[in-house]
Amino acid sequence: MLQYQIDRIEHQVAEDRAQSGVFLIGPLERGQATTLGNALRRVLMGGLEGSAVTAIRIAGVNHEYATVPGVREDVLDILLNCKQLSVNSRSPELEIGRLVVAGPAEVTANDLQFSSQVQVVDGNRPIATVADGFSLELEVHVERGVGYRPVDRHNEDTSAIDLLQIDAVFMPVIRVNFTIDETAVAEGGSARERLRMEVVTDGSITPDDALAQSANHLIELFQPLATVTLVEEPGVEPEPSAEAQIPLEELNLSVRAYNCLKRAQVNSVSDLMGFSYEDLLEIKNFGSKSADEVIEALERIGISIPQSRTSA
Repeated sequence: MLQYQIDRIEHQVAEDRAQSGVFLIGPLERGQATTLGNALRRVLMGGLEGSAVTAIRIAGVNHEYATVPGVREDVLDILLNCKQLSVNSRSPELEIGRLVVAGPAEVTANDLQFSSQVQVVDGNRPIATVADGFSLELEVHVERGVGYRPVDRHNEDTSAIDLLQIDAVFMPVIRVNFTIDETAVAEGGSARERLRMEVVTDGSITPDDALAQSANHLIELFQPLATVTLVEEPGVEPEPSAEAQIPLEELNLSVRAYNCLKRAQVNSVSDLMGFSYEDLLEIKNFGSKSADEVIEALERIGISIPQSRTSA
């Protein structure tokens, strides 16, 4: 197995605390870079667990098309601003953050008060603008999950009509790009490849951790296949039909044919079904007349046997 190494050649943190990293993985055999790149990209973009705002509650508001007195943004704008908040929750349970701000003020994510389990990644993210003499009271719900979870309008909790649900985007990775470069030619003339992968996260996780988690996810996915053992189930013999269980005596054969079959260890119709017409003729002292007699007896009960062994 060809050994390769992983180098992080770039790491940047943007103003909104988003992080990007560029990794070089190689040398790889031809085709392996595409396999690794596609698999890692799919897990990075949709398989990692993250945190997101799933609902908000605004004092005095009971639907998303309302306005808040003294607040420049309407409720829909506040919902969108909260949806874009980057948060990192370490708790598997629902976490709730609250703020009460009196104007004049620019309300940002830093004004939200969470428990120690939740970290606001970009505290400067704007939420609303409150005018002088007014105030804004807001409650934000944060949960952990995987992928994208749209609001299910049919299953909303009708007992909390003032809780405004939000389509939750739990994906901590914003963008993944990869390219493949050919490196030096190995012994025997086979070319080597190198995978260049760029990972951009929302800041709730580093690109290094995101890459490591996605690799571990793939290992867990393939591990059962590495130890799989196939056990063949024993074949189930089909039950013989009622006609096949008829004893030889009930066919009312002549004494000559009956005795010849008995000496050949034929005791029932099921034994006869393994014979062809040619096989019957080979039974000692069993002529064509006796063979025809057996075939006619079998046809009376709806059973036919082949003429020769090749057609069986």
